[in-house]
Amino acid sequence: MAQAWKYIAVLTGLLASGSHSVWAADNAALDFDGDMEQTITEVPIESIEQFVQIYGIVKDNYVQEKPDDVLFLQAIKGLISGLDRYSRYLSPEEYKQLMQYTESDLATVDFELGFDNHTHQWQIRNLKENSDSAKLGLKNGFTIFKLENQELKTLNAEQVDDLLHGSIGSTLQLQLNEKSPVLSVLRNKKLDVADIEPVLLHNQVLVLKVKVFQQDTANEIKRLIEEYSSQRVKAVLFDLRNNPGGLLSAAVETADLFLNQGTIVSTKSRSEGNQQFQALPGDEFSNIKLGILINGRSASAAEVFTAAMKEQNRAWVIGEKSYGKGVVQKLFPLPNSAAVQMTVSHYFTPNGNMIDGQGIRPNLDYPWTLDMKEETYLNNVADQLLKHR
Repeated sequence: MAQAWKYIAVLTGLLASGSHSVWAADNAALDFDGDMEQTITEVPIESIEQFVQIYGIVKDNYVQEKPDDVLFLQAIKGLISGLDRYSRYLSPEEYKQLMQYTESDLATVDFELGFDNHTHQWQIRNLKENSDSAKLGLKNGFTIFKLENQELKTLNAEQVDDLLHGSIGSTLQLQLNEKSPVLSVLRNKKLDVADIEPVLLHNQVLVLKVKVFQQDTANEIKRLIEEYSSQRVKAVLFDLRNNPGGLLSAAVETADLFLNQGTIVSTKSRSEGNQQFQALPGDEFSNIKLGILINGRSASAAEVFTAAMKEQNRAWVIGEKSYGKGVVQKLFPLPNSAAVQMTVSHYFTPNGNMIDGQGIRPNLDYPWTLDMKEETYLNNVADQLLKHR
């Protein structure tokens, strides 16, 4: 208790001095030796007074006694997570884990799902004790009703895997049965997968399933198109369904393969400044017909690529409206080895449209339905692309 009231005494002292400013660490000057350049940040006195008052009420009256460090950490987390759905406080362990990966890493949860032929339901398997999901109360043998608000009873193994996979550190929404609450499970198990899978359909449409935008994605796409050039390819269809994004630079480089001028994407920020990424002159693939297939889980860098190609009239977009994640995030390390992961910029399309919260609408709405086989759906999409003029 003494430690907590020491913090409050500092706040109260600031109030008593009549100052409207407090010292705050400048994130740009943080280093891991503990030396921090300081800047002055103004804070509203009335809000500090209210915080001190509410803290005292909670400390003295809540039904269970809460340690001071727990209450302060809860307040910090609330401050950051209340900004938007992506910003968050990272504990030292979470920050350490995140730094082992890159933004382009794909991940899954810490268990597997297997289909039980007797009950005709998907069940949790290979869940280890003391894992993150086990701490949420999940156990081997539990049946899963929904993932990401989709019922699993009519999905095949590949479709279920697509739902399990996502960007490293993202959360999966899971429901055990129709009446149970929705649980958020962390995707923390890195997947080593090829970022692009090529398939040449019977109608000579080359489908490139891009699972995530990685450092070498543009070069790999270029190589695959050249490899299939001798097979009379009529069109190239980029399958970006369930693509969580990845590296912005990779999406820009990929779009630049097919654009010879104009804006690809721009970012706007209070602290980082505004940026604009332009296509460079070139016509290597100017005669190739292009299509892009998206769904509600196509996000971030995948949306940047899609918007650029659509608004520059270089590709025809088919499927469903995309997720709507158009943010640039930055890590702010803290002296206690924790960190703040916070949104610092927004993506804007070539026409100046904000991606975040809006998503990208396809030229042709053509959602996948539960009664349609994956192969049939892809062939139908490819046929629609060939018919488009």
